[in-house]
Amino acid sequence: MRARLALLAAATCLAGTAQAATIYPLDRATILVGSPFDFKVELDSVYAAGDVEVTVNGEAYSDAFGNEAEFVSDEKGKDDASLGSALILRDLTLGEAGDYTVAVKAGDETKEVTWTVYDTPETPKAKNIIFFVADGMSMGHRSAARIMSKGMTEGKADGRLSMDDLDHMATIGTSSTHSVATDSANTMSAYMTGHKTRVNALGVYADRTPDSQDDPKVETMAEALRRQTGKSIGVVSTAEIEDATPAAVVAHTRLRADKADIVGMFYDVKPEVVLGGGSAYFLKSDVPGSKRKDDNDYIAMFQDAGYTVVTSADELASAEKTEDGKLLGLFHTGNMDSTLDRKFLKTGSVEKFPNQPGLVDMTTAAIEQLSKNPEGFFLMVEAANVDKMSHPLDWDRAVVDMIEFDQAIGAAMEWMNSNPDTLIVVTGDHTHGFSVIGTIDDEVEADEMRNKVMTYDDAGFPNYTDENGDGYPDKVDVSRRLAMFANNFPDYYETFRPKLDGPFEPAVKDENGRYVANEAYKDVPGAVLRTGNLPYNASTGVHAVDDVLLQATGPGAEGFKGYMEQSDVYEVLADTFALGNSQKQ
Repeated sequence: MRARLALLAAATCLAGTAQAATIYPLDRATILVGSPFDFKVELDSVYAAGDVEVTVNGEAYSDAFGNEAEFVSDEKGKDDASLGSALILRDLTLGEAGDYTVAVKAGDETKEVTWTVYDTPETPKAKNIIFFVADGMSMGHRSAARIMSKGMTEGKADGRLSMDDLDHMATIGTSSTHSVATDSANTMSAYMTGHKTRVNALGVYADRTPDSQDDPKVETMAEALRRQTGKSIGVVSTAEIEDATPAAVVAHTRLRADKADIVGMFYDVKPEVVLGGGSAYFLKSDVPGSKRKDDNDYIAMFQDAGYTVVTSADELASAEKTEDGKLLGLFHTGNMDSTLDRKFLKTGSVEKFPNQPGLVDMTTAAIEQLSKNPEGFFLMVEAANVDKMSHPLDWDRAVVDMIEFDQAIGAAMEWMNSNPDTLIVVTGDHTHGFSVIGTIDDEVEADEMRNKVMTYDDAGFPNYTDENGDGYPDKVDVSRRLAMFANNFPDYYETFRPKLDGPFEPAVKDENGRYVANEAYKDVPGAVLRTGNLPYNASTGVHAVDDVLLQATGPGAEGFKGYMEQSDVYEVLADTFALGNSQKQ
């Protein structure tokens, strides 16, 4: 016993004095051959350059990497606080596949990481990739969309979603480098770079410095395509185009809120097609509605770069799409309205922006333009409002957007029938804690609305109809509708009804700055106060850590199988386009 206590005391002493450096890329990073990335070592103390030893597979790092890193004797943090020494080597590339073990020693600080560098076949498997993301898509969203759109009789769906027929499948882990929980920035960034990162970060490893745009960069999908191919690039979203998911295709920043700068990153890469919301960040500061703080007029800049600029569904449909032309569509100053608002209820901001195209229109327009390139294309399509309506627990809006998302997939699959050299991938960036548990039946005699929630055998089937055959329910407020709930929420009033008067705002700040139930819904007949299970600083529901489902079809789809990290998905995309081939295609 005495010996065990002595060993424990020694270990405790060692743990208290030893320090660990940080190395970027992190341990177990997977890196595409020839793909530029920034190498950085962060040390907790200040050292002289000669006191820091860095090796790669046992040899001096400068010999292995072919270059010397910049040595920063004392990196500064917020308020000029000392952070310790650092080494930074920008735009490093590794030309040979294999494992690279990087070891650092400085004083008591030691760290060792191993990277796996991979190559790809010389010959691409597909000419085109269409990468569909329903932001926040959970299995509950899919099930609800199928039932609401197609119906169900005697336990069997009366129809299938387009995504149901994609023939390869994997489950995807979404956690960030610093947390099991996640957001759209780090998740989509992992898809688009092959490197996991921290919440709020895009195309970088989040380091310790306060500057949001000096962090160690990794190559994005758009940059890899520009470096290695002559393919066209398209980005389509119903969010602000500078929002996390679309921005991940091109952006490098620790802070997803750097939206004005992200517009500049889009301009640097110049995807051939960019369609979505967020025009406020393109307008120079003196234009009403602008959210920029400078005089950069990005709409004029894109026009000068050869882009046709459109601002409505009519203009998108009638725009002249020349063989080598480029297309910028900005249909809202902020996020575009949900499908339920835009297409049916005419609520939200539809009165101000009455002529917004839908996701199907934008997807087909993008494919039409991009497919003119004989070299092929990469297109990312995001259904943003699945997430943006799930946060405020506005399930009907989220699910109707899922139906539109699926119809966009159907349009792409129809195009793929004549263009089989295309890989289609469908996934979410993360999930929400959302489930369908039965039905809510207004015909049931009950003293409270909660007693109209029917579960198990009592649930029966909802009575949505689709008389015009457009794939959408004729209305969402039917008498027996899906019972949809979240497993996480702030204080709010559950009304057990669709929110037809506008997007739901479950919680508002009180005089103490805490989020409490929005009493605007208190007097809705049958409304029930649900005491939240989130902290009082949460105004809406949050993302879940559950795995995301990915499905795919077409050449290269066989690479998706079993459990995968989001960073592994990039490797399949790179393999499909042969981006590790040393010769530009």
